[in-house]
Amino acid sequence: MKLVYFSWIREKIGRSEEEIEIPNTVSTVGELINYLKGVDESYQRALEPTAIIRVAIDHEHVEHDASIAGASEIAIFPPMTGG
Repeated sequence: MKLVYFSWIREKIGRSEEEIEIPNTVSTVGELINYLKGVDESYQRALEPTAIIRVAIDHEHVEHDASIAGASEIAIFPPMTGG
């Protein structure tokens, strides 16, 4: 699965995107975020404010309870501000 990171999440993780194998036990966005937080300390720091993390599956914004089944790309980013 392709993961894409934006803004300060990208900076803290140290990469803009990656291809990873997700365990079968991970089926929702929230479970994915929790799984990634266990990868290493940089992911933990980047994803620690879990409640504010925003996610898009195949370019469509979703909530943390959304299924990741069949997703080809998941984008993870901080809250967006207008102005």
